[in-house]
Amino acid sequence: MPGRVEGKIGIVIGAGQTPGDTIGNGRATAILLAREGARIIVADQDIASGKETVEMIIAEGNEASFELIDAVDETSVSILINRVKEKFGSIDILHNNVGASLALGDAVAVDLTEDAFDRSFAVNLKSHWMACKHVIPIMRQQGGGSIVNISSLAVLEGYPYLGYKTMKTAVIAMTQNLAMAHADAGLRVNAILPGLMNTPMAIEARVAAGTPRDQVIASRNARVPLGNRMGTAWDVAYAALFLHSDEAQFISGIWLPVDGAAWASQGKY
Repeated sequence: MPGRVEGKIGIVIGAGQTPGDTIGNGRATAILLAREGARIIVADQDIASGKETVEMIIAEGNEASFELIDAVDETSVSILINRVKEKFGSIDILHNNVGASLALGDAVAVDLTEDAFDRSFAVNLKSHWMACKHVIPIMRQQGGGSIVNISSLAVLEGYPYLGYKTMKTAVIAMTQNLAMAHADAGLRVNAILPGLMNTPMAIEARVAAGTPRDQVIASRNARVPLGNRMGTAWDVAYAALFLHSDEAQFISGIWLPVDGAAWASQGKY
């Protein structure tokens, strides 16, 4: 049977990952979209990690290629998107997965440095906007497409670090703005809000900051109502697959928590 995104051309920005024992959201999404029939362009600043994602996709008999990108540099973003359009004729899927918190020096407001704030803005928000800016004209011309921006459940919770919460909240506003502005062209724009996930980005930065791995994992598991365990990158990937597929053809402008009922349980005693 055909896959759920069969024949589509998809760019996953941030499809490499931080080194670690588990799989990251971008890599899992790239692999799953490829399994479901899309031709995936893996875009990342880490050549080795991005090419590893490509190799994993090809090893399963699916199609992928690597493109180097600096997601916070508009020239780099523009060159990548135009190259994909010239090579394949269309871009059906844009998946913006780039993001980080502690790794960028995020902190509470009174401790956050100007440089760290600027890094958070560039990585967590500006990168998404620039990719959207350059892919939207292509999608409008071809009569539609799907964009998914990765935000975070941190926007709905008492997340302590100012940079990440602020920028990921802005991602939702941007998503809604773009969905409204480009619905007339059949272009859909949605956001996913991952909750506590067992991914290298979430775990390794905290371990590097000095908290024992077992303690990090146990603490995060205990905060998840559904099964008392963190989600995995595959949970985010399956949500993305649905939103990018034609099954979601009448869904645009939403922000979808993938969080094991964490948001629904806010304030529970």
